[in-house]
Amino acid sequence: MVASLPECVILDSEAPRHSVIWLHGLGADGHDFEPIVEELHFPQKAHTRFVFPHAPVRPVTINNGMAMRAWYDIRSLQIDSEEDAAGIHDSARTIEALIDAEKARGIPAGQILLAGFSQGGAIALHTGLRHAERLAGILALSTYLPLRDDLAAQRSAANREVPIFMAHGSHDNAVPVATGRATCALLRKLGYAVDWHEYPMDHAVIPAEIDDIARWLGKTLGD
Repeated sequence: MVASLPECVILDSEAPRHSVIWLHGLGADGHDFEPIVEELHFPQKAHTRFVFPHAPVRPVTINNGMAMRAWYDIRSLQIDSEEDAAGIHDSARTIEALIDAEKARGIPAGQILLAGFSQGGAIALHTGLRHAERLAGILALSTYLPLRDDLAAQRSAANREVPIFMAHGSHDNAVPVATGRATCALLRKLGYAVDWHEYPMDHAVIPAEIDDIARWLGKTLGD
């Protein structure tokens, strides 16, 4: 059963031709990356709709069961162990529904891009690589690939050449950079073209990274 759609922050354009569905990290909400849009400068921005969904509120094990916005539970400090497969699949169905909603508004799948930070980036990778239709691209920041052992069998042929931008901080204590590098290496081994960027930062986003994202968006979204 498809999860109910979360509320979304939407930054629309007068005549959108592209959509970016951008997923926040653990404990944040859809407003978290809203200010970054003003800092992104790429040619297609005037015709791009940004959709920032709010994750559902759920108990998170590593935070003593405290309820917060999360795309899935995290049960261990080693984030890629004891994974919440049910929560990950549930959130993936939610993002699939958001993709369908953008298509219903007239944006073809090939002009829809999935983006996310931390937990949001994990869901963007998980969903985008399995999506049945070719997407415009996947932007995965300070994150990793969840349920990685399932990807080879479950990945979509339509997105085997999808552009992927990954960025990570070399001082990240929340999602260790080694975890991000391992994801990049696995994806490249499977034949994906990953554009990897590493910055001297912690679990954050910095101006140099935003500039690189803007350049990549301009190259990836086309006309």
